[in-house]
Amino acid sequence: MRVTRTLRAGTGAALTGALLLAAGGTAQADQIRSKQWPLEAFGAKDIWKQATGKGVTVALIERGVRTSHQDLTGQFVPGKDFTQGVNGSDKLQPGEDIRDHGTAMASLIAGHGHGAGGAQGIKGLAPGAKIMPLTAYKNESLATRYAAEHGADVINMSYGVTRDADTCESIRYALDKGVIVVAGVGNDGVAKKNYPAACPGVIGVGAVNQYGEVWTRSNYNDTVDLLAPGEDIPFAQGKSDSAYITNGGTSAATAYVSAAAALLREKFPDLTPGQIANRLVKTAGLAKPEKAKNLKLPDAHYGYGFIQPAAALSRDIPAGPAEGPLPMPKSKAAQPAADSGADKGRQSASSADTSKWLVIGGGALAAVVVVGVVVGVVVSRRRSRSGSQAWS
Repeated sequence: MRVTRTLRAGTGAALTGALLLAAGGTAQADQIRSKQWPLEAFGAKDIWKQATGKGVTVALIERGVRTSHQDLTGQFVPGKDFTQGVNGSDKLQPGEDIRDHGTAMASLIAGHGHGAGGAQGIKGLAPGAKIMPLTAYKNESLATRYAAEHGADVINMSYGVTRDADTCESIRYALDKGVIVVAGVGNDGVAKKNYPAACPGVIGVGAVNQYGEVWTRSNYNDTVDLLAPGEDIPFAQGKSDSAYITNGGTSAATAYVSAAAALLREKFPDLTPGQIANRLVKTAGLAKPEKAKNLKLPDAHYGYGFIQPAAALSRDIPAGPAEGPLPMPKSKAAQPAADSGADKGRQSASSADTSKWLVIGGGALAAVVVVGVVVGVVVSRRRSRSGSQAWS
């Protein structure tokens, strides 16, 4: 099921002020924390009065994570390395650490900062959650099944792969076990579909900037369900225990939606993945609704809109059907074997191909002006291992 609704002027207007925030932030915070504009946009301090993600496990399928980073110590449960025996690896750019991307995503989800009161460094949107690090390369489906079988509540997929026979089937398996699955739609700025975001039941995530505008390189198609911050985002970096980098992409947006799902799972432990998605969809909005009058949602660029976790946590929303508002996979009994990886969108998927890791992340060197404040943000540019952007 895919619910359609029309956005009229006024919907999501509360986002305008929240998103138009300078990355300068509070004066007493250190330079890294003050650049975390998404926390201000979300109203994180008020959110944490309702939920922090405590008791929730987010599985992170990545190429590696620096678990000893100062903003992440103590935030992990046992994971597993699925790369043993797998031939080949992505080539790293000069100065790049294989753990950069995974460390970055972990910090946005469950970073606790460091220093007095954790006021320095990166703080995640769900700092009470735990991360299950799963290292995978060309065998992400194994990691997905492992996460579902070992207590994960949410699976974060900040990557893209070419679809293989088990990509969507492993996700169906996770959904059947009550696991929320979140994936980025890609950074090519075109209508191209990426897996696993195109699999039924996955919350497909695009990126927005500080103004609430869709990031220019966020892919657009009918797999876009929600938007979250994905431009000029500070992260913890994997090269050392105190390294940081500013970057962007739908990877970051995906991590924020996974964190929001963790918050909701803590507060509403009995809801299905579809019902959790329903709360995010029903409370999503647009920062500039005057430009989107009578826009029918979900839209190829906006999906249902920008997530508003505070509203998703606090509003009185009926649970609704178990499957929620997003297209869900057919039950295995009702699904033909040849269609086990059916696309969640309206167009038929391309033929299956060998799985290949396509990191979703990237940006450009920029000087950003936000509400009259000039913020110089260095955003590393990644060259893709297969056409997507990668950090340099």
